[in-house]
Amino acid sequence: MWYNVVIIIEMSDTYAHNHEEGIKGAEATAIAIYMARNGFSKNDIRDRVSKDYYPLDFTIDEIRPAYRFNETCQNTVPQAIEAFLESSSFEDAVRTAVSLGGDSDTLAAITGSIAEAYYGVPDDIRKKALTYLNHELLSIFEEWEEYSCSIGTGRDHTYN
Repeated sequence: MWYNVVIIIEMSDTYAHNHEEGIKGAEATAIAIYMARNGFSKNDIRDRVSKDYYPLDFTIDEIRPAYRFNETCQNTVPQAIEAFLESSSFEDAVRTAVSLGGDSDTLAAITGSIAEAYYGVPDDIRKKALTYLNHELLSIFEEWEEYSCSIGTGRDHTYN
């Protein structure tokens, strides 16, 4: 299955980023999400990302004082993955990512994607987030949610 995840990312991300580092970042993120969704431990995720993509040999507290805005994958993706790895919940993961500063929306998006796959999104956060979508975006979201549940990749939203 790893192979399929990487092939799909390479095919789709070539158009989105068209750069070796962008593809590497997308692959690392997709692998982390896949592993989180499929019951792998945080140590397993750390080992896989460290072995094949980026060294995760730092803590968020160690890098926070000197971390600055940098939109490159190699200076965003590992930090986002580490924020997830150090977290205790979905909200903690996103808050940790944002606390770094820098490209905080990108950090939070990557971290939140992995955290959702691992923890789920608490109903109160999910409901509040959906209130910010206009009717058209909410319809797209609902169609995607229905589709992803029908093929077995979605969640039933009975989160902790």
